[in-house]
Amino acid sequence: MFAKNCWYVVAHAHEIDDALFARTLLNQAVILWRTTGGRVVALEDRCPHRLVPLSTGRTVNGQVECGYHGLRFDADGACAFVPGQSKVPKAARVKTYPVAERHALIWIWMGVADLADENLIPDLHWLDAPGWQATTGYLHFNCDYRLINDNLLDLSHETYIHKHTIGNDAVADSPAVTEVIGNRVVRVHREMPNIEPPPLFAQAQGNNGRINRWQIAIYMAPGFNMTEVGFHPVGTDRTTNHLMMRPIHIITPETEHSSHYIWGLARNFRLDDDGLNDGMFSSVTHTFEEDREILELQDQRLKAENMPNIPQSAVKTDKGPVAGRRLLEEMIRGETDDPTQCAVPIPLADDQQVTMPFTQAAQ
Repeated sequence: MFAKNCWYVVAHAHEIDDALFARTLLNQAVILWRTTGGRVVALEDRCPHRLVPLSTGRTVNGQVECGYHGLRFDADGACAFVPGQSKVPKAARVKTYPVAERHALIWIWMGVADLADENLIPDLHWLDAPGWQATTGYLHFNCDYRLINDNLLDLSHETYIHKHTIGNDAVADSPAVTEVIGNRVVRVHREMPNIEPPPLFAQAQGNNGRINRWQIAIYMAPGFNMTEVGFHPVGTDRTTNHLMMRPIHIITPETEHSSHYIWGLARNFRLDDDGLNDGMFSSVTHTFEEDREILELQDQRLKAENMPNIPQSAVKTDKGPVAGRRLLEEMIRGETDDPTQCAVPIPLADDQQVTMPFTQAAQ
């Protein structure tokens, strides 16, 4: 099951133009395009005439034309033209979905349309805010979206899967502190003082000098993840010399066993360095492809064993993923009990904050 009374991300805003863009979300096929006025429209990918996918067609003057018999539908889903006849059947309508454009992303509401409130869109402003430069991309994963959320809340795997980009022994060896905030957000915090920089960090700072690194995995149901990554050279002041990266991982379910991974890596340094953009895009894509390989294998095993609960044998680093699953389950259960219920997002991070409290009491 999926939560539906919430905003999901369909795509990066630059991916949607006046041509049809087809994507399946929560088992529902949709099409999107921009009207002649630039507004983004989302319709069910289903012609009400003979149920052919509208994505087989094209756009004509801001309307979508079915590729089978040429019926055209406007931005409100109403049939506007039928070839060979002047009368347009009123019953020929296509379901529409509320959409919004914010933070260089296209958002869609798959639940009760009357509940769609743009104030419920999570704040991901780092993707297009002054003082930040974002490198962005997309990957398709053939796995349950919950496995990706789990993976992003237990970053100890960086030591073993991402040795050539963001991982080294310090990640798995460092203790993690987990906290749940407002029954909406899970944070898992690691401090890694005086370590050798993994390859991506050496690339970012321009040398191989030792660093103090911290990392906070942040999750908000159903599929919004951000990894707050900060570091500075050993021997320098943390508050004035740190470099900050915020990898933003937006996980939108396609089906029960496939997912859209819409990502952005925002940084607050070397903002005009196109070479760094290219290098980070290559490194991040490689890193997420490594995740995809292991998670698709995990999904195959889970399906073969009829989807048992995980973890089967829990360890300390499971605390974050288990807390994240609990928040997601409560969100879905609350919507099932009350179909008008909508979860209110809370801020994922504070731009002025260079670290979170790191205390044993938070464990």
